[in-house]
Amino acid sequence: MLRSLYSGISGLRAHQTMLDVTGNNIANVNTAGFKASSTQFQDTLSQMTQGASAPQGETGGSNPAQIGLGVRVAGVSTNFAQGSSQSTGRATDLMISGDGFFVTSKGGQQLFTRAGAFSPDAAGQLVSPDGGILQGWSADVDGVVNTGGPVNGITLNSNTLVPAKATSSVTLDGNLPSDAAVAPPATLQRVVKVYNAAGAERNITVDFTKTATGWGVAATDGGATSNITLTQGAGGTLTPSGPLAVNGVDVDLTSASGFAGMTSLAVSGQNGSAAGKLQSYTIGNDGSVIGSFSNGVKQVLAKIALANFTNPAGLEKAGGSSYVATANAGGVQLGGAGDAGIGSLAAGSLEMSNVDLSQEFTNLIVAQRGFQANARIITTSDEVLQELGNLKR
Repeated sequence: MLRSLYSGISGLRAHQTMLDVTGNNIANVNTAGFKASSTQFQDTLSQMTQGASAPQGETGGSNPAQIGLGVRVAGVSTNFAQGSSQSTGRATDLMISGDGFFVTSKGGQQLFTRAGAFSPDAAGQLVSPDGGILQGWSADVDGVVNTGGPVNGITLNSNTLVPAKATSSVTLDGNLPSDAAVAPPATLQRVVKVYNAAGAERNITVDFTKTATGWGVAATDGGATSNITLTQGAGGTLTPSGPLAVNGVDVDLTSASGFAGMTSLAVSGQNGSAAGKLQSYTIGNDGSVIGSFSNGVKQVLAKIALANFTNPAGLEKAGGSSYVATANAGGVQLGGAGDAGIGSLAAGSLEMSNVDLSQEFTNLIVAQRGFQANARIITTSDEVLQELGNLKR
C-alpha cells in the first residue's frame, strides 16, 4: 500500500484533534477562570531509503534520503495568560491578579483553580459551585494568622464570637483652658465606659479642677480614687505629675494641652470591649477575611491561601475549572496574596475566560483546510491504486 495513504490518515486524526481542542475553547468562551488550550503537531519517524556517507578520497559524501510517514499530536498546551475582569458586586467573588491559584478541597482531594465564584454553604464554608471548599489559615482568638501552618477549610459561622477584653488603658486628649477661673475653681468631668474580663460595663469618672498652677485630676472607679496634677507650662503644655491609674486601668493624659479659650478634652479611646457576635465580613486585597462584630470590633478571622507552581502548564485539568498537580508541575508553593510570584486578590470581581474568539475562529479555518488537504491525499492515493488495478485489463 502507498505510504501517502497512512500519512493522510495521520493528518486527518491530528487535525480532528485540533478541531476538538478549538471547539472546546469556543464552548468555554464565557466560563469564568477558563484557560484556552492549543495543539502542537510533530512529524513522525521517517523511513530511511538511503543512508548518509562521508567523503572518501575523490568521492564526495552523500546525504540521507528519508520519506516522512505522517504527523502526530505532540501535545496540547494550556495558555495561563490573565483573563479579563468582570465586576459582580458579590463580596465572595474573588479574582487573582497574578499567577496564583485558589486552593480547594473536594472529597479529600486538593484542587487548584482560577475560578473565584465562591459562596457560603449551610455549614458556613466558602465553597465553589461544584462543592470545593476554599482553603486557607484560620486566625486565633486574637486575630493572628499563622501562614506557616497547614491549610484548612475557611468557615464563617454566624455564631462566631469574639471574647470580651478587659480595659487596661483609657486615653483622653484635647484642650483644657489655661484661662479658666481659679476662684471659685472651674471644674470639668469626663465619664469613660470600660469593661471587665467578663465584658460587663462600668464607668470611670475623671474630674478636673482648676488650680493656680494648672489642673488637679481625680479618677474614680467605684470606691477607688487616684489623683495627679497637671502643671501648666509655657506654650500650652500640661505636664502630669505621674501616671494616673485606678483599679488597674491606666488613664493617659499625655496628649492633653492647655491653651487659653478652648475646652475640647474628650475620651479618644479605650482598649476594652464586651463579647461580640459576627455580623458581617469583608475580604481584603491580601486575602484576609475581616469580621465585623456586634461590639464594634473588627478582627481577622482567616486568610485565604493561594498556590503557585514552577510549571503551571504541567497541571492536569480535573473538570469544574479545576486542576490537580502532576510530577511535571513542580511542588506546590503556598502563600498569601501579595507574596512574590502569587499576585493580589480583588473582591467583587471574577476572572473571565482568556479565549480569543478571533484566534479560535482562525484556528477553525486552519484545521478545516488541513483536514480537507489530508482528505485529498487519501483520494489521490486511491486514484493511483485504481490505476494500478486497471493495468491488468
